[in-house]
Amino acid sequence: MFKKILIANRGEIAVRIIRACREMGIKTVAVYSEADKEALHVMLADEAVCIGPAKSKDSYLNMQNIISATVLTGATAIHPGFGFLSENSSFARMCADCNITFIGPNADTIDLLGNKSKARETMQKAGVSVVPGSDGELECVKDAAALAEKIGFPVMIKASAGGGGKGMRAVYAAEDLEGLFNAAKAEAKAAFGDDKLYMEKLIVHPKHIEFQILADSHGNVIHLGERDCSVQRRNQKMMEEAPSSLMSKELRKKMGDAAVKAAKATGYVNAGTIEFLLDQLGNYYFMEMNTRIQVEHPVTEMVTGIDMIKEQIRIANGEWMPYQQKDIEIRGHAIECRINAEDPKRNFMPCPGKIENLLFPGGNGIRVDSALYPGYVVPPCYDSMLAKVIAYGKDRDEAIQRMKRALSEIVIEGIQTNTEFQYELLEREEIITGRYNTGLIEGMKHNE
Repeated sequence: MFKKILIANRGEIAVRIIRACREMGIKTVAVYSEADKEALHVMLADEAVCIGPAKSKDSYLNMQNIISATVLTGATAIHPGFGFLSENSSFARMCADCNITFIGPNADTIDLLGNKSKARETMQKAGVSVVPGSDGELECVKDAAALAEKIGFPVMIKASAGGGGKGMRAVYAAEDLEGLFNAAKAEAKAAFGDDKLYMEKLIVHPKHIEFQILADSHGNVIHLGERDCSVQRRNQKMMEEAPSSLMSKELRKKMGDAAVKAAKATGYVNAGTIEFLLDQLGNYYFMEMNTRIQVEHPVTEMVTGIDMIKEQIRIANGEWMPYQQKDIEIRGHAIECRINAEDPKRNFMPCPGKIENLLFPGGNGIRVDSALYPGYVVPPCYDSMLAKVIAYGKDRDEAIQRMKRALSEIVIEGIQTNTEFQYELLEREEIITGRYNTGLIEGMKHNE
């Protein structure tokens, strides 16, 4: 087993990884920017190395500095967490060249699945259902117009190298296509340094269902059930639950089998997530595969009892998975709410600043993943997520009631958060019945 792991990330996911390593008897190295010198992950790690100024490009995206910190401290593996360099094939390749274990899939797999149009082609060859759309990348607006006419509006233009909702535009009419195509192209170029686009039929108000995959280097692949991630704002998830309230055993088996088939088709190794769109008729379509740990992994941990971070580390160390598909049992229900430093009453404007007072909830069935503490200054230069509150219950109703109780106990003074907004979501009929979709929050805005 690794003696020392460097965590190339910050915030709650860095804290989460440090905790798992400590339980496994592994030493940890934190890296931090100048803006994060007082961050919790820096205090909890066995060692900490400053890797640059506040801007991400100069610190958490600075591959050379991170590799140097790894070599300097004698760490033999890097856990990238999520975001930043977690899906960067150049970084994974650099780790391999330096004989450092990258805790994730190899660079070639990241390249294949990071290019959304190539991933579509791979899934089609493997017999996994994909959303009707372009067979590859679109060359120009003229090609996009011809394809849109063929598959019918509405359509979704997407960045091939995309993620996080960047480089995406929904097009409902032919006259809007050119302007939105060019806007998506420009945004993709700015976000990813790659302006290639592809197109899919827009599935209106689907469920966003994802399956958690674990795959070892010995050819064993299993799934850990699904998560419903349909509560989204601008393609960013806000609330997730496992299992999906509307999933039948038959549909779970079909989608789970498809997820395993998708992972095997790419020779995938480590933890990953297959994301599907599920329409109102029960048809499901492969959307993309995320080649990293997900923000919402705790809900899967709660209903399966499997520690995802520890499994990632063991798999990266070359160990055989101790599980077969028949060993995986989904018990109870879990819900996660993302608590963000943002003001819902001012169009979710980011609200960095000093935490004057802090109280997180506790009690039976409640877990909080966070890097906050009283007096901590939330910097303005990173993602606004402050904490993840996870509620577990014997069934969905108990999980919802526990989450409402937990949210009502939260005290975060000094900055604005979306805690109250999350509570209000849990009182909506669509959430209570489970009959919500990706259009829920947009629909709320239109009905105000």
